[in-house]
Amino acid sequence: MLTAIAIGAFALLFIGVPMWLIFLVLALFALIVQGVSMEVAVQGLTGTINNLVLLSVPGFIFAGGIMARGGMAARLINWIAALVGRVPGGLALTTISAAELFGAISGSSAATVAALGRILHSGLLKQGYDERFVLGLLTSSGAIAIIIPPSITMILFSVMTNASVGKLFLAGFIPGLLVGFCAAIYCVWYAIRHGVSAGREWDLAEIGRTTRDVFWTLGAPLIIFGGIYGGFTTPTEASMIVSVYAVVVSLMIYREITLAGVWDVLMETADLTAKLFVIVAAAGVFSWYLAAEAVPQTIVSAIEGLNLAPWMILLVINVVLLIVGMFMDPNSAVVLLAPLLWPIAQHAGVDLIHFGIIFTVNLAIGMFTPPFGLNLFVAGSLFRARSTDIVAGLMPFFVTYLVALALITYIPALSLWLPSVLMK
Repeated sequence: MLTAIAIGAFALLFIGVPMWLIFLVLALFALIVQGVSMEVAVQGLTGTINNLVLLSVPGFIFAGGIMARGGMAARLINWIAALVGRVPGGLALTTISAAELFGAISGSSAATVAALGRILHSGLLKQGYDERFVLGLLTSSGAIAIIIPPSITMILFSVMTNASVGKLFLAGFIPGLLVGFCAAIYCVWYAIRHGVSAGREWDLAEIGRTTRDVFWTLGAPLIIFGGIYGGFTTPTEASMIVSVYAVVVSLMIYREITLAGVWDVLMETADLTAKLFVIVAAAGVFSWYLAAEAVPQTIVSAIEGLNLAPWMILLVINVVLLIVGMFMDPNSAVVLLAPLLWPIAQHAGVDLIHFGIIFTVNLAIGMFTPPFGLNLFVAGSLFRARSTDIVAGLMPFFVTYLVALALITYIPALSLWLPSVLMK
């Protein structure tokens, strides 16, 4: 039966059937063949999404959309550019830093690519950066939003494994900064090697002006993390509060969005949330069937028989996730594979929070990995660029992300130090 399901999954994926439908059809087929009541399917569909933490997802998506349209993202970028000043690779470093900060509010990789791309693409080209470099930088930088909390992927991982969302968010800070740092090193080297000027000087007047302009924008991450780790709000409550805050700032203070624009973002959020929740619900039924068939235990037993060292097991998990990321979106991957791979990592002695970060970084890389990384399609549509140019520009960044992934995988303290200090 499991062989038939695997063959069926690849066949349906090859002909372009959506992932949620693949999960649901194969699970229902298996349940019908084995004579299991359809009540199990209904319970699986509703049980997986009956989780309060999931309500934070539309909140963070909506807040990110309002930031992008309401002038908050633009002010953030201007402020970072003023601070970076004349450092070699300044505008490229601004892009990475903006991805870190914008990701700390939206949690969406595709939204980060779209927001930063609209503002920075032409400026990077005018400053002398090669088009392929620019495409690679913008397409890969969006993946940082998945690693920097609040991350939608981390929220889903928490739902599927019962990991603490608060600890996952804390654990993501240092790895997220490390990924950005590795990419930044390459950007500085590129700028020096190709003689790309920063194109500006440090200007205290400009720094002061942009700091005043960005003041209200910086309140958003303060609300999220101050609320969660100050014990005032849950992640779900923080997402709703920051959504209201983003609307008030964009509509009444910056005045760069109208009520019609807010409505458009609301509809886009509803559409994205519905698609995501359908995937989670359908995968819940599929995961229930796999658990009932003791698939995780079978995999763990097979791994035990190989007598692999823990570092080899982690290497195998990374390779599997990188391959999966080439063909499957992170949301589908996490709800399907987290329950299957966690017992294997647990057998290797890996901490659950550390494993969650490893899982997240792998899927972040998958966001810009050919042939089906979502950011590739966002960049292609936004910049009207050929896929060959995007992929060529991505190669150096792919290497920098892999270096960061190796460090994160084999140095657990990078993920576990902050949670151990702040959430004892």
